[in-house]
Amino acid sequence: MLEVKNLHVAYGGIRALKGISLSVQKGEIVTIIGANGAGKSTLLNTISGFLKPVRGSVLYNGKSLPRRPDLIVKSGICHVPEGRLVFANLSLEDNLLLGAYLRNDRKAVQADLKKVYQIFPRLKERRTQRAGTLSGGEQQMLAMGRALMTNGELMLMDEPSLGLAPLLVQTVFGIIEQFRGLGKTILLVEQNAFKALQLADRAYILEQGRIVKEGPARDLARDPAVKAAYLGSRGGGGG
Repeated sequence: MLEVKNLHVAYGGIRALKGISLSVQKGEIVTIIGANGAGKSTLLNTISGFLKPVRGSVLYNGKSLPRRPDLIVKSGICHVPEGRLVFANLSLEDNLLLGAYLRNDRKAVQADLKKVYQIFPRLKERRTQRAGTLSGGEQQMLAMGRALMTNGELMLMDEPSLGLAPLLVQTVFGIIEQFRGLGKTILLVEQNAFKALQLADRAYILEQGRIVKEGPARDLARDPAVKAAYLGSRGGGGG
């Protein structure tokens, strides 16, 4: 579904990505883990069209992606950004409907809104509330629901568990699994390497703008070097 080939990205005089190549097959959950500053968010922002590569290519379903973010969303890719980035002064429901801004299928939009409220009943209870008054966990649910409203097939998720309490982290990862059940394919950047490797089918390890390891997520979770760098002494924790 997604193929990134020899991607180089630089901004502010910094070479952030140095020849990244990876692929995501339809129906997979693929995770990217790495330390802060490794280039994980840069990669997602480049796929989404917010950053322009120096060279390399991004193919989606065998075709080169357009470089405009709105056209990338139309093509079937949606992005759940780091930090949620909800529209604080708009109602929760207006935030969700903005996810469907580029769609013309009104009946299907209403059906998807109903589906979002089924997955996130807490959002339905607060649908008239201003998004800026929601808790961090509720805002994360809202950002995920907004992405679902685009009706995209490929979801890019950037640090969905960041700053959440452990119980909410469990909830978020359960929702990601639900999204796969809805037919979504997911490329996940996640600081909680232990949970990400438990959930994903395959994983890539990113260090200083380069992929240094890749393979089945379970294999990488057992790799001594990965354990030492990202999983901590108990085999779990942040990344």
